[in-house]
Amino acid sequence: MSPAPVIIAVDGRSGAGKTTLAVELAARLRAHHKVSLFHLEDIYPGWNGLMAGVDRYVTTVLAPLSRGEAAAWVSWDWEKHYDGDVRVTLPAEVVIVEGVGSAAAAARPFLSAVIWADSPEDIRRTRALDRDGGTYEPFWDQWAAQEEQWLRGDDVPGHADVHVLNRADGAAPADVLQLLPYLPALATAFSPELSARRGLSLRAECLNLRPEAAALFRALYGRSSNAAWLDSSNTGAAAGTPPHQSGSAAASERRRFSIMADDGGMSGQCVSHRSGNSVIHAGCATATIEGPFFRWLDTVWGGATVHTPDGYPGEFALGWLGCLGYELKRETGGTDRAAPTPDAALIFAARAVVLDHAAGTAWLLALDVPDADEWFRDARAAVQTASALAPDGEGASNAGGSIGVVLSGPPVFRSRDTGAGYKAKIAAAQHEIAEGNSYEVCLTTTLSASVPAAELDPWQTYLALRRRNPAPFASYLRFEGLTLASTSPERFLKIASDGGMRAEPIKGTRRRASDPAEDARLRSELETSVKDRAENIMIVDLLRNDLSHFAVPGSVTVSRLCAIESYATVHQMVSTIDAQLRRGSSRAEAVAACFPAGSMTGAPKISTMAILDRLEGEGRGMYSGAVGYFSLNGATDLAVAIRTLVIRDGGDGTAELTLGVGGAITADSDAGEEYEEIRTKAFGVLSTLGAEFPED
Repeated sequence: MSPAPVIIAVDGRSGAGKTTLAVELAARLRAHHKVSLFHLEDIYPGWNGLMAGVDRYVTTVLAPLSRGEAAAWVSWDWEKHYDGDVRVTLPAEVVIVEGVGSAAAAARPFLSAVIWADSPEDIRRTRALDRDGGTYEPFWDQWAAQEEQWLRGDDVPGHADVHVLNRADGAAPADVLQLLPYLPALATAFSPELSARRGLSLRAECLNLRPEAAALFRALYGRSSNAAWLDSSNTGAAAGTPPHQSGSAAASERRRFSIMADDGGMSGQCVSHRSGNSVIHAGCATATIEGPFFRWLDTVWGGATVHTPDGYPGEFALGWLGCLGYELKRETGGTDRAAPTPDAALIFAARAVVLDHAAGTAWLLALDVPDADEWFRDARAAVQTASALAPDGEGASNAGGSIGVVLSGPPVFRSRDTGAGYKAKIAAAQHEIAEGNSYEVCLTTTLSASVPAAELDPWQTYLALRRRNPAPFASYLRFEGLTLASTSPERFLKIASDGGMRAEPIKGTRRRASDPAEDARLRSELETSVKDRAENIMIVDLLRNDLSHFAVPGSVTVSRLCAIESYATVHQMVSTIDAQLRRGSSRAEAVAACFPAGSMTGAPKISTMAILDRLEGEGRGMYSGAVGYFSLNGATDLAVAIRTLVIRDGGDGTAELTLGVGGAITADSDAGEEYEEIRTKAFGVLSTLGAEFPED
């Protein structure tokens, strides 16, 4: 037996359901562990003995159990109101202690984890009196006063690893057990629980139907607080673009699949990371875990924990979906800087719909858990209903929105930098290049606006964006108080389940023209631009280096160099770098080695990020981070978060809109042309909102 068992305290006010939660947790953990359970109500010396009971519990119970020794303690006889008999609690691999004060300050040095259970006061009182009958009722106020006095001087909830809102609906034990293995102090002991979770099988069903995507997402996830749609919205060529110009094998691959999911169901979770703290929600339970994001990601993703279904052509096999903010650079060589948005926000999808646009099919995927049958039934019906909507029919029109957003007045955007100010920063960047501190500086600025929240529907805004500016990595991400509406054309990094890696940086942009001859001229101008090719090649070289850290030696190749792809509003210069991940390498670390995207920093990456911090003066937030998935089969596919409107609840009845734009600065950049380029990049989003680029 281990001399240092895992000790978990279940604390909370009276009536919060601690006893039932502790008993249920012990029963479930006994599938893999020897478990001891101790109830503090057996040791309190009377109705006014909260703190005296805590002292007894710490010295006679916790201290010996923490050493792996049996604990002999004196019980309290509630009928005689005096000390009772001596009892013994045996040590075990896992010890659960529950009761008011079980995680008091004196106890915490002995504890591996603290669970704080809470319930509304009316539920707590009813629950406590139902359990203990009339004997407790005369003492409720007296005991509650002791609890309040103790908590005023001892912030136990603030020290808890897991918080649970126990609604007495039976969900709390399973939700808490989902989170406990994530706690670093419990990770080793609870590895059997993680293994059992990773051993779940994946159920799949293929429907030979082509549903209207927006209608399907709205039907399945329109009411979900947290949901993700990774939307290959340009399933066809951009309007007016000849197929030989817009298409390539790489482009076709990027726009084949769309993924829809939320964090619902008994296995759903979501996580938000800020400045070294990850907050994970699973149903009614919430855990806070300190440490770097990519270290946490490495604990929950990377190995192949499910098998890809037979016949399924996609790489996504359930897992985590969401966004990584640029400020995660603090973990990859950049400085620490705060942003108003989370550094990462992800949902864990235990069921999802994947649309295969090439085959014209819809795949339903779900972990084989008790609520899977009901979900398959509902999802199947939703796909069938959405498939009945003709592309130009009334239902599709309502679901798909218009090509513009209707507001009482267009948002008035302001820029962090005036035109003159941005051009001055271009000159400063070129000075850094001349000094040998960088080769290329990807300088950005932020446009922002406030609008009445009641006037702006983020969902309709995204639908309008996807119609006006379809893109292979378009996405709609909704978290409570935060929405990303993205029409990104750029892949950041893909790691296939077999270890194949791919990056596809974009450097070089020209606007589209309505006149075919002018449009062709602009495309040709980009294709032959020495400056744009130089920008692109510098980033290709940077990404070759990033991929090489975890690649099989000799496997890094450039399969496309400075190819031109055309989208609804812009022509882009794109390259493709491929490599093979070394067997046994951490996939989370491989992502971290490439983050943030070199096309959004410049080269060399670390020194250039420091230059950007000085020039830009504030965090970028979600802009120039990444959007995508981390699949249970070890695959990931991430886009660069560009052409992305971030909508944040202002908390005062307003919606805060931000749009990041930027461009690569080299030694021979022309300040006027660079400023015009960021206006071009902003056009697709601003024009959809009826807004204009802010003038000086």
